[in-house]
Amino acid sequence: MELTGAQIVVRTLLDLKVRHVFGYPGGSVLHIYDAMFKHPELNHILCRHEQGAVHAADGYARVSGEVGVALVTSGPGATNAVTGLATANMDSIPLVCISGQVPVDLIGNDAFQEADTVGITRSCTKHNFLVRRVTDLARVLREAFHIARTGRPGPVVVDLPKDVTAALCDYEDCGSEVRIRSYNPTVIGNARQVKKAVSMILEAQRPMIYTGGGVILSNAAAELTRMTRLIGAPITNTLMGLGGFPASDPLFVGMLGMHGTYEANMAVSNCDLLLAIGARFDDRVTGKISQFAPNAKIIHVDIDPTSISKNVKVHLPIVGDVKNVLGQMIALLEVPGARDQQPDLKPWWRQIDVWREKLCLRYHQGKDWIEPQFVIEKLRDLTQANAIVSTDVGQHQMWAAQFYPFDRPRRWLTSGGLGTMGYGLPAAMGASVALPGETVILITGDGSFQMNSQELATCCQFRLPVKIAILNNSYLGMVRQWQQIFYEGRYSQSHMATGAPDFVKLAEAYGAVGLRATRPDEVEPTIRQALATDQTVVMDFRVAEESNVYPMVPAGKALNEMILL
Repeated sequence: MELTGAQIVVRTLLDLKVRHVFGYPGGSVLHIYDAMFKHPELNHILCRHEQGAVHAADGYARVSGEVGVALVTSGPGATNAVTGLATANMDSIPLVCISGQVPVDLIGNDAFQEADTVGITRSCTKHNFLVRRVTDLARVLREAFHIARTGRPGPVVVDLPKDVTAALCDYEDCGSEVRIRSYNPTVIGNARQVKKAVSMILEAQRPMIYTGGGVILSNAAAELTRMTRLIGAPITNTLMGLGGFPASDPLFVGMLGMHGTYEANMAVSNCDLLLAIGARFDDRVTGKISQFAPNAKIIHVDIDPTSISKNVKVHLPIVGDVKNVLGQMIALLEVPGARDQQPDLKPWWRQIDVWREKLCLRYHQGKDWIEPQFVIEKLRDLTQANAIVSTDVGQHQMWAAQFYPFDRPRRWLTSGGLGTMGYGLPAAMGASVALPGETVILITGDGSFQMNSQELATCCQFRLPVKIAILNNSYLGMVRQWQQIFYEGRYSQSHMATGAPDFVKLAEAYGAVGLRATRPDEVEPTIRQALATDQTVVMDFRVAEESNVYPMVPAGKALNEMILL
């Protein structure tokens, strides 16, 4: 069957079971948009900015577990997508971004809307392709999806010159199986290493389990829960790992790191064995590296061998898919008599309970002002802690991580590695497209929300009932907190009150519902009203201006050097 390149793009996406594409049209991709027009089964979500389109594809991928797809034009369309690609790359999110390009003969001539997309995106993607021949197109697209979803997932760019999308060639469905000789990720852990790891775990008197986003990405939450309960050890999650283990389980000691709980950070600092699973020892987790888990033997399980001993030297590496390796460990732990000689962990738990008595997340809610934590606790209670929660970056992100617990994976969307303001709204859109029956809440700040607020138009056009909770403190809150603590209260360019929009009127201008709460007794009615409507809702919560996120580990300090309230 002879098809144009544009028709091959659409046909291949459908063959790969893609049903949603997030994008923004432009001259170099018009052939593709024309081909999509004839296939309504491929649902296109028209975003208002290319960054928003890639973030939406990212959010779609995080909640669905499928590869997200974005489509952008050449030049500024591709460069606008870079922040979304870098965000996905840092958090290992599988997506494919198809970008337009000028015709092959014009590449390198500084043609209208030309950019070196392959060069620009090389450092912020898992891989990228420039397709120069239409005969390579179907194969390249299949390889892009295979690379994006396998091994350590990540974003892949497919750059398509306009003349390639117009050229004709024969097309046949080659099936979904892809083999690339130079790309074969290790997915099964070395049996001897796994056996040694289990022996080390069962010898430890103060074991600690530390897990990251790799547990979510490999769909290993059930295996992690099973293994942790078999061992009976305390477990902590990174920001990206929340939901990988039930937050309501007594074995869970909260998030660790810069704004982690006192008990989690102290347990890591005092354990004699640290089992790291699907985590990369990020600086916001480790604090001062020389004092991170100083008395512990460290076992590191990860599918990416380049992440092992990159930041923290480990004693026992295990390369493999987290789900498979945990399955191997469980099989050894469940052998009759395997755990008979395990030390009594009661003394370790008594110490952890002492640390828990610090109540490090306490705060004071007065009668006349709204504390941000109070809003999140009300959102938690009124949604029965069962919503999909998206955030932007800053104080509100940390409060959401601390006060909205997750018992299931793929309910938490946040930019962990890159720290991208403006991520939250389009990511929430993508989640709402992927799971239309679910309650999707965006928790954001007045600064972050204004980064991509134009996507309210997308929410309203496609009837995406996202509930947006703006913790409006008239500041760039985390910047102000650092300025207060480390810069003697000199709030240089962090006050946002002048020129701030009326978020209720802004919502109404786009066709959404706008609500506002200025007193504590207005918070619950506002949330109830928002949850009761099937429209996009913006809730403007006027919260205390100078509330801080605690606990806090200052940059360069050890985890046990926390600032508490």
